[in-house]
Amino acid sequence: MLTYNELIELRAKLANGEIALELAKEIYWKKHKEGKRSWHSKDWKERRSDVIKDKCEICGSKETLTLQHLSHPQKYNDYEREVTKKYVQDFIDSNMVIDESEFYQYIVKNYDYIATPSCPYCKGYRFNTRKRKLPQYLCPDCRYEFDEPIYKFKLIEELIRSFYKKEETVESNQKCFVSKDKWKNQHNLSQVKYWLQRERAKVKDSEAIGKEAFLLYLDDNIKYLSFEDTITACKKCAFNFDINNMELCPKCKEYYKGVRYPTCIQCLPEDKRKAALEMIEFGEEWRAMRESLGI
Repeated sequence: MLTYNELIELRAKLANGEIALELAKEIYWKKHKEGKRSWHSKDWKERRSDVIKDKCEICGSKETLTLQHLSHPQKYNDYEREVTKKYVQDFIDSNMVIDESEFYQYIVKNYDYIATPSCPYCKGYRFNTRKRKLPQYLCPDCRYEFDEPIYKFKLIEELIRSFYKKEETVESNQKCFVSKDKWKNQHNLSQVKYWLQRERAKVKDSEAIGKEAFLLYLDDNIKYLSFEDTITACKKCAFNFDINNMELCPKCKEYYKGVRYPTCIQCLPEDKRKAALEMIEFGEEWRAMRESLGI
């Protein structure tokens, strides 16, 4: 685990181009894996003693005090995803041309195409499949019965050609492309094009994306280690905030409340308190019933 000052130094070297991105990542992740939790380190404990107060800033208790962080670092992948979105949008705004044949090859490689069937009479896309009656299909819009649906775009090439001509078709907006990976995501042509543009942008600006995302990630961790966004809290208040997402009621200073509520249940007006308690009782009865039934 890098110390606070080592992290600042690493961030400065990367930002100034003194070390490459891959080396910076190697230094950080190696130390990160080898080290203990930050709050177990000698560096943390020494700096913590300079900022922690002599009583809980929430309830005033002086028992088992700790530094409570009000915000926590995001994961590196979260930053990389957000930075990538920005670069993809820049790529799209720059009007980088994607050739029709290139688009076709990308789709064939990454997607299975499921052509959209329609009613032969009204060309509608909603029809019922019948198991015991013939003809097999019934269109609920025009009531036409038929054995075989029709396909306006049975081939991928036809649909792509129409898409590139900017023809307004229902098929181009339907999610008839299923990704070949394990996720089996369903996309329409615009979404497929976006993922191709995303892939191209990541190849074109991979170094810039990685560096910007890692700098933001380091900033987040430096802020965390700086104790900038912290308060002194007792063990009870810290536990309720971190685990239960609750804080001390500002009105009575006795009971805890959900952070999104203005007061605890006990401080609500009589009618609202009664309704809240009834909801809690109902929830407990419902959970007990589910447990007894093994659900």
